[in-house]
Amino acid sequence: MLAVHEVTKRYGTIAANEDVSLVVRSGEVVGLLGHNGAGKTTLVNQVVGIARPDSGSITVDGLDAVARPEQARRHCAVQAQASVPIDGLTPALAVELVGRIRGGNKADVRGRAAARFERLDMTAWKDRPTDKLSGGVKRLVAYCLAVAVPTPVVVLDEPTNDVDPVRRRLLWQEIRREADSGAAVLLVTHNVHEAEHAVDRLVVLEGGRVLTQGTPSQLTAGLRDRLRLELRSSPGRRPAPPPGVEVNDARDGLLNATVSADDAEHVMSWARAAQRNGEIETFAIQPASLEDAYVQLTAAVAEEAAG
Repeated sequence: MLAVHEVTKRYGTIAANEDVSLVVRSGEVVGLLGHNGAGKTTLVNQVVGIARPDSGSITVDGLDAVARPEQARRHCAVQAQASVPIDGLTPALAVELVGRIRGGNKADVRGRAAARFERLDMTAWKDRPTDKLSGGVKRLVAYCLAVAVPTPVVVLDEPTNDVDPVRRRLLWQEIRREADSGAAVLLVTHNVHEAEHAVDRLVVLEGGRVLTQGTPSQLTAGLRDRLRLELRSSPGRRPAPPPGVEVNDARDGLLNATVSADDAEHVMSWARAAQRNGEIETFAIQPASLEDAYVQLTAAVAEEAAG
């Protein structure tokens, strides 16, 4: 449904995207993962025809999105990162108007919107002016606007920003439902933890290039003998890891580290003792995650660039 082949986009001497290739098939959710500035939104802008690549090709539902962007856009639903300006309208009316503009039947658009509002637990707000809604609810409305009518390709740029944890879970289920109905979903995110449980495949961008791509299990295969240790310090203390443990991140009283599975028993004993002594408040040991693989991958790239 969506095919990006060797796309390069430069702004002066800066390569926002360089030789980027990816495919999103019908019924699939593909996550586009990367730090801020990695080139994710630039790529999305080219997919939907807002920007034109310097080289390479983009195909949306069999249409050349570079040569015929206006046609390709008709086959593509987009939730942009920026907020949608719909003040003065209610969510129900806004979705109905967008659905009608995009050629949907009035009754069908209303029916799909009502069902989606209910699944996202938004019914209480559907008839309330949007300027009276919280940022998280407005973000959910923006998603409903994007998918007001069915399209072969759905592009979502950070759809869960500002959404509360409960409705964020509901939104991930709704995104999965969209793919299960046959859409090809490209999901742009920097939330590694959530992406791991929501996507079929991941494409990791760094510095405008594709670092790697594959299923979450493929990307974490190299860490199957590793465990993640998470320590939270007591008030006024800074958590310190067991001797010899590889620290991934330490800030705001929270420390994440990676340990060998063979050392799990020793680390567990150390953590229990540290908790009894008041050095830490809580700890958790769990299998290494996609986030650990992502941190390891991007750190290796940074080291290579530095030296």
